[in-house]
Amino acid sequence: MDSKTKQMIVSALCKHFSLDPEPFLGGAGESDVKTLYSNVLKASGKEVSTQNNEVLKWLDFAEGFLAISKDCFAALEKLNVELATKSVLLGNGLTPSAADVAVFSAVHSSVLGLSDSDKEKVPHVIRWINYIQNKEDLSTLFAPIPVKLSVFDFETQVSKSVSKVEANSNTKKATEGVKPVDKSEAQPITKKTEPEEPKKNATTEKDAKKEKKKPAETEPAKKDAELSVSLLNIQVGLIRKAWKHPSADSLLVEEIDVGEDKVRQVVSGLAKFCNPDDLANRLVALITNVKPGKLRDVMSQGLVLCASSEDHSVVEPLLPPAGAKPGERVSFAGIEGKPEDVLNPKKKQLEKITPGLYTDENGVATYKGIPFMTSAGPCTSSIPKATIK
Repeated sequence: MDSKTKQMIVSALCKHFSLDPEPFLGGAGESDVKTLYSNVLKASGKEVSTQNNEVLKWLDFAEGFLAISKDCFAALEKLNVELATKSVLLGNGLTPSAADVAVFSAVHSSVLGLSDSDKEKVPHVIRWINYIQNKEDLSTLFAPIPVKLSVFDFETQVSKSVSKVEANSNTKKATEGVKPVDKSEAQPITKKTEPEEPKKNATTEKDAKKEKKKPAETEPAKKDAELSVSLLNIQVGLIRKAWKHPSADSLLVEEIDVGEDKVRQVVSGLAKFCNPDDLANRLVALITNVKPGKLRDVMSQGLVLCASSEDHSVVEPLLPPAGAKPGERVSFAGIEGKPEDVLNPKKKQLEKITPGLYTDENGVATYKGIPFMTSAGPCTSSIPKATIK
């Protein structure tokens, strides 16, 4: 590994631990990555990780990456496999480890030079790279690696879906329109000579049938409206501060700014997955029209939407893009409608809608494949193909 890359690793590790890199840069070129990592770790006052074998594994990966420059893409493919079921290399939830920072520094220049087609072959690496460069705020040390999200593809799919629905709807209407005509034409001419009283009875019977049909025809429309994601008022929120719930180990309490006069207090089941300090000044997607209520004696005025891995071992709040404004409403292309003032728990609207919420293979948050969109782009997660609740 060249001296410059080792200096970048040292600088990134020092930034991760909030240390001055100058004392470590002098001899960086002559030391291996393990020694550099150990020196910075000792200076930070942190204990040696209990996952020591895993740490050594990734430090060895970082050390050997540039030594195999001719086949570095094969190494990235192996890294992609490792990241297929992980949010980060080591650690849980929203907290990347120092090992993540070291590996990021080692592979950065190679990933930066990848073509779009090669990036598509290692989607988990690209998702992880994007998360680390933003989470660790490494823009002062490394050139940002552009990450292309599949926004336009989804919009095309939505457009096709809408067109298909409209076509089916028109076909159905046309079919329904033919039925009365067929019935009318099929009636024998002799009915015209029947007495007036039977005619009235026949008309009454037809009207009664029509009246009976109307509720049946409007029932599916009402059902669809009840299940629409537009009933949820999902807004971008900025967590001002977070702390542990005073009487529940699994809960955190957050103060979240959604552009109102006062911040909202929200209780979330994130204590096992997130450090309260890591949540401060972080954007989230918040359902603001759930019915307020107390969770273990603490008032909660919203629901933070989180992505969860299949085994629920990794859970993290959805991340609106930088530039999204607190208070703006998340929208879904092709879906119109006003949110409920307050969701009715008895109707179980939220329970019926959330099965349609999930992240795609690129970590983009969607409702049935339609992205959670803000003025700055879609909301995302570092967990691909995750459930959202």
